[in-house]
Amino acid sequence: MATDSSVNPAAGDLAFTREETRGTISEASYAGALSFMRRRYTRDLTGVDVAIMGVPFDLAVSSRSGTRHGPRAVRAASAHIAWSAPWPWTEDPYTTLSVVDYGDCRFDYGRPAGVPDEIANEARKVLASGAALLSIGGDHFVTYPLLKAHAEKHGPLSLIQFDAHTDTWADEPDRIDHGTMLWHAVQDGLVVPERSVQVGIRTHNPDTLGFNIIDAIEMHRTGPEAVAAKVKAIVGDNPTYVTFDIDALEPASAPGTGTPVIGGLTPFQAQETLRQIVGVDVVGMDVVEVAPAYDVADITALAAATIASDLLCLHAAARKARG
Repeated sequence: MATDSSVNPAAGDLAFTREETRGTISEASYAGALSFMRRRYTRDLTGVDVAIMGVPFDLAVSSRSGTRHGPRAVRAASAHIAWSAPWPWTEDPYTTLSVVDYGDCRFDYGRPAGVPDEIANEARKVLASGAALLSIGGDHFVTYPLLKAHAEKHGPLSLIQFDAHTDTWADEPDRIDHGTMLWHAVQDGLVVPERSVQVGIRTHNPDTLGFNIIDAIEMHRTGPEAVAAKVKAIVGDNPTYVTFDIDALEPASAPGTGTPVIGGLTPFQAQETLRQIVGVDVVGMDVVEVAPAYDVADITALAAATIASDLLCLHAAARKARG
């Protein structure tokens, strides 16, 4: 299906009416039923390459809550960029891949102890179908159960984490906390710290658990190209999960988040780093920590939607390389 940059008056509520899962059809950004990038809403994953899943969970936050509304805000913001292929990528993943919006992961918020397993089980269903998973959070704890499902399929993973915080603080085995989920992931053997890297860090944590760290100062001083080269050297050809906490960005560009830290990455630095790490074997990805109640003119949600689309481009490149 060809991309049409003009609004198609016959196209309406594409989240429900589109018949093809590939291609881009332009629909008014201010109208219509909202799905991520106007993809079709469906739980039928037959022949689907990538499923977009919201994870509206925020019971693990340590500061400002509200990320349960993140998936809805990111979907709404994505309507502003859904009319065209992602720029400046040379290939449009929405044309080369079958991409659908799987809707939100369902769980009982009144039984928080059971939520991690509910998230992991929903991710397992998607991965068992043969589709890859791009998840939209929710607070950063959701990455832990998502990593569980991905590691079960792909083995111990390299992790590329964009974040202001390392999220490796020690914890008790049964606690749920968005600042400790990578401690749990390391204890469970889900990730390989020495082949993983955290980009944009600008808070103290004495125990890195062996993760490689490229802090925000290094990004500002050396630039995205140097950072990307370092990232690729660290992860090598290992199956890789990419998690992007929106607080990796400078709060001037992403105020709508629970634990903002000044001095962060610019959107360009983040996007250019993603563009420069093409070649990494990206098997799973998420964007988390969008809290729309603290946003300004939806700029955080727009940044998250665009980053999510860039992650899909990375995954498409990895699929093509695998043949």
